[in-house]
Amino acid sequence: MAHASWEADPSASFARRLGKSAQELGHSDGKDQCPDIWQLDNGDVAVIGKDLTAAYGPRLPEGVSLAPDERLVVIPGNMLSAAQEDVTGK
Repeated sequence: MAHASWEADPSASFARRLGKSAQELGHSDGKDQCPDIWQLDNGDVAVIGKDLTAAYGPRLPEGVSLAPDERLVVIPGNMLSAAQEDVTGK
């Protein structure tokens, strides 16, 4: 049985930040450098980070691929660590 591919819902709204803001973690000058992680109202997650698709695309691990409409973004590691409790509930 084939599984339907996942599609992002562009009508979903931002529901809550996961973890701490970039400013709280020292990763923002308060202007335009704002990596972030947000849960959307449909349960999906939005990640704001540096677009490094061009840098990482040619050297993705075997079995990993990017669709033409996907981007590889990088966020600070401590930002994901700070979101762990919000993501796992632990």
